[in-house]
Amino acid sequence: MVQMQQPGLVNAEMNAVWKQFLRTKVNSFIKWDLVRFFHDNPHTVDTAEHIAQFVGRDAKTVQLELDGLVKVDVLTRRNVEGVSVYRLSDDAEIRQLISNFVAACHNREFRVQAINHVIYGMGFSQSRNL
Repeated sequence: MVQMQQPGLVNAEMNAVWKQFLRTKVNSFIKWDLVRFFHDNPHTVDTAEHIAQFVGRDAKTVQLELDGLVKVDVLTRRNVEGVSVYRLSDDAEIRQLISNFVAACHNREFRVQAINHVIYGMGFSQSRNL
């Protein structure tokens, strides 16, 4: 369980909470873009195709990543007239965690650490892929 006002969540420290968040929820740059999109547009309820247009990504890839975010309770999905639409979870802890993550990303050190964590989690390493 994530504490709403846990010290250190919005500083440059890549603590266990953030490592877990990046490992289980925002483990790709597309998911990072989507989490940022829903943070900035918390009342959005839309299709994968429209969301893909807003974030400038391929619709099929975005749909897969949206479904991944549904599985980890960041987003919810429902069918409206046979079409899946996605929205940000109503869970207050998830919303606060996302808000703290976006705020922490304003710090360059944190952002670099988070980027490196995502890259490492995707199976890339400097020695192998340069």
